Amino acid sequence: MRIDIISAVPALLQGPLDHSIVKNAIDKDLVEIHIHDLRDHTEDKHNKIDDYPYGGGAGMVLTAQPIFSCIEMLTDEREYDEIIFTAPDGKVFDQADANTLSLKKNIIILCGHYKGVDQRVRDALITSEYSIGDYVLSGGELPAMVIADAIVRLIPGAMGDSASALDDSFQDGLLDAPVYTRPNTFKGLKVPEVLLSGDPKKVTQWKREQSLKRTKERREDLYKKFKKEH
Repeated sequence: MRIDIISAVPALLQGPLDHSIVKNAIDKDLVEIHIHDLRDHTEDKHNKIDDYPYGGGAGMVLTAQPIFSCIEMLTDEREYDEIIFTAPDGKVFDQADANTLSLKKNIIILCGHYKGVDQRVRDALITSEYSIGDYVLSGGELPAMVIADAIVRLIPGAMGDSASALDDSFQDGLLDAPVYTRPNTFKGLKVPEVLLSGDPKKVTQWKREQSLKRTKERREDLYKKFKKEH
């Protein structure tokens, strides 16, 4: 898989790529992640990539030219399955989206910044738009890394235990059950006996019950959706 990330502030993207599962996947050649600085593609003599919005209003807007130039350069080199824009008004990114995108070959993620991007970019180039929640950040770099991380960890071989991703919260529409590790008693707090029983059937049943209980208590919206579908 190849992920190209286009940013007005590319330095914001470096740290998350140098650690944990994403770095492991890069080192194993399971994924290529390339970061592109919009300023490398501007034709403005002052190296500007933003301008004031037509019609007035506060804030600046990323101009169309450097974005079109960067994306056209990339799409001339290879075909892309998705060109994603991170935006507060996009679809809220969820596990199903991560699952779908993890099966793609080439993806571009354009990071929003300032007040946004010229709408012509969104109309002409973007195939999917995602938000990571109902709040506003300084830019789309953090959402881009959230999306990239969620995708990469699903690539076979990226995680030490590939089956672990299948047990994550949201994979089946529910939150995960509580988890415990050694010792079985700590400061008087004990691990549930069923997890020490060695009975896989009972353990599976307990985990399912706890998953349903936790989802109902903490995410009633997910619980209702799950019950409706099942």
